[in-house]
Amino acid sequence: MNLRTIKKDFLFVTNEYLSDCIAFSDYSAGKKDDKVQDLVNQALALTDTCLEKVNHYPAEGVKAYFREISKTFYEGYDELYLKLSELTK
Repeated sequence: MNLRTIKKDFLFVTNEYLSDCIAFSDYSAGKKDDKVQDLVNQALALTDTCLEKVNHYPAEGVKAYFREISKTFYEGYDELYLKLSELTK
């Protein structure tokens, strides 16, 4: 994978999550807007952190470095999706 692909994937996942949060907020009629806003802030912070790490990569061990960042990113979004689905209950 190259940097462009990694960044595009990260932004795609972030945009999909944000659209899911907006859809949930619209359907819940504003009952849990504070909790949804907190999840949105967590998602944006995770994306910013991971993109910052992608932009400042080391000279050696690049594949393992990017693999670790991707793992952190996707596991973080798995947790965020679980939190969003818990709000629906």
